Amino acid sequence: MLDADPDISVVGESAEGLETVSLVEKLQPDLLVVDVMMPGLNGLEVARQVAKRSPSTRVIILSMHSDEAYVLQALKNGVLGYVLKESSAEDLIRAIDDVSRGLVYLSPPLSQRAIESYMNRAQETASGPYSKLTNREREVMQLTVDGLTNAEIAEKLSISPRTAETHRANLMRKLDVRTQTELLRLAYRTGVLPLELGPMQL
Repeated sequence: MLDADPDISVVGESAEGLETVSLVEKLQPDLLVVDVMMPGLNGLEVARQVAKRSPSTRVIILSMHSDEAYVLQALKNGVLGYVLKESSAEDLIRAIDDVSRGLVYLSPPLSQRAIESYMNRAQETASGPYSKLTNREREVMQLTVDGLTNAEIAEKLSISPRTAETHRANLMRKLDVRTQTELLRLAYRTGVLPLELGPMQL
């Protein structure tokens, strides 16, 4: 669909979060459209890292979640467009057009009139335990929530299992959680990680 638009040039594609960050850093695109659900790093964390590594790249999130927690987290991470997957192709094109001009786009039913309120609240919630985590700890956190062992995390991130274990211990200490179940609950409740799990499953 995007390739068919004469005003849009697709310069790269990726299906994995860590690879996406590296690709954006290399290609420095004007705009990134990223799914909130991605292996390795979710779209929200991809957006946060892209904001630091490629500041000129504007980010649009595609998400099935209309929960305020996800929208706030996205805006806090520098996202300018939040498009629900139930939206039409025209909505996505409009989002791309608005974001490319530096505007904020929230797809219906997220009210345009609520943008200022969302932005203010995102700034108010910018601090917190999660903000103290390093990039590596954030990566280990998501991979832990995805169910990977220390050995699997080490292989994925090209670090030693002992280092992976240290990162996991540090992040759990900073977040004041003691078990993986508590970590899952925290991730779901805050919208830091868009998990496909309901509260009863945690």
